[in-house]
Amino acid sequence: MTSAVKTAVERTLVFSIAAVYIALQVAQLEMLVFLLGGLVFSAIVLLLPKLKGMTLWLAIFFMTAGVVLLWLQKANARIWFESAGINVTIVTLFLFAPLFGIPVRIPEYVEAMKRFYEANLRSKTALFMGTQMLTQIMGVFINVGSIPVVYQMVFVKPQPGMSRLLANALNRGFAGAILWSPYFAAMTLVTSALELPWSSVLPYMLGLAILSLGISWAVDFRELRQAELNEFGQSVDKKERSGFPLGLGMYLIGAIVVILTMEHMIKLPMILLICIAAVSFPLFWCLIKGSMTVYRIGIKNLVTVTFPALQKEITLFLSAGFFSGSIGVTNFGSMVPSLLDFIPMPISFTFTILTVLLIAGTSLIGLHPIVPVTLLAGAIDPVSVQISPIYFAVMLLGSWALSNPISPASAVNNLLSGLLKKSVFEMAAPNYKFAGFMALGLIIYLVVVM
Repeated sequence: MTSAVKTAVERTLVFSIAAVYIALQVAQLEMLVFLLGGLVFSAIVLLLPKLKGMTLWLAIFFMTAGVVLLWLQKANARIWFESAGINVTIVTLFLFAPLFGIPVRIPEYVEAMKRFYEANLRSKTALFMGTQMLTQIMGVFINVGSIPVVYQMVFVKPQPGMSRLLANALNRGFAGAILWSPYFAAMTLVTSALELPWSSVLPYMLGLAILSLGISWAVDFRELRQAELNEFGQSVDKKERSGFPLGLGMYLIGAIVVILTMEHMIKLPMILLICIAAVSFPLFWCLIKGSMTVYRIGIKNLVTVTFPALQKEITLFLSAGFFSGSIGVTNFGSMVPSLLDFIPMPISFTFTILTVLLIAGTSLIGLHPIVPVTLLAGAIDPVSVQISPIYFAVMLLGSWALSNPISPASAVNNLLSGLLKKSVFEMAAPNYKFAGFMALGLIIYLVVVM
């Protein structure tokens, strides 16, 4: 099989998984469960040889452990195929959500954003906070693609003494997007597993996102103050202030409003609403803007660039989902409350602390947060540990977000490493303190607000 044919087969297989999943959500046909599971097993077998290092060994472990657990439990065929399909929502999201980012790259908007950035963010603190906020907003729609987009705006001219601070801002801004974006794997996985509408967790996640901005500023306050003092007395280019691009602002707000409106008016799973909106809204926007060339380039980029770049994540997430399904067949979830009874604290508080530490600690050594989050969301009944499903969702999403800046395996740290010509550990290290305070802030936030 030639390389071109193999690539075509891989694309067809993954797109078929998304198509069958959508059909299953609409038709609820029994045969589609088996077809979907079969496609997932085929995709894992085909994509597994492309993995390397820890990702390869993790995927092999998840598949092997899953097979052993299901075999020991004497699970029937339907459970095997259902377990294989647990994380296909994420694969579907990977294929459709990037479409939302296409209009953001319209040249008119990109140039207007550069002017806005240069004209308004003059002080070091404003530059730091503005970079983090912009990355968070852009990240909601274009995921990790927000990093190079904002990077090009920030580093369009030299920033003496700000390189590390701005890298921190980019990293933490992306973590903030993880908290509340409906188009991220984190939100899809958690809300699907706990059967929650996105709008039910959105107010709490926005509050946590604002908290993350405040903690980020406080953690780097001294370094920012020193950068401001170093700049004192230096001439600063004065440019006429420029407003945020109106068209881009309308598009970003419109994309959120469309999802919220559809969620309240159409009784379909959230992932299907995102797919419908991702296909129609960016296309409609590019049509009225006369930017169909940008749209066609975006589609081509999705198929030829974005999809190949996500193959590692797709394989890992599918195998992690299968392992999660096998864990769900055991009594692991029901054992947790009895184990926590031995600790002389309220079960809900103990479970919160241990969950945050587990997700952050495993991320620190290179394990993707989707692994512990998939296991916990699929195996633990929140009522059994005396918390509500919304509390559980906020805890899992908050833990995932604070773990991302400190993980040497995160896409953001690896991307920044290449852009700034530094190691991933140099990118992650300045965020250890931030993650620690965010963990503490998350626990307090859950206790006080929830």
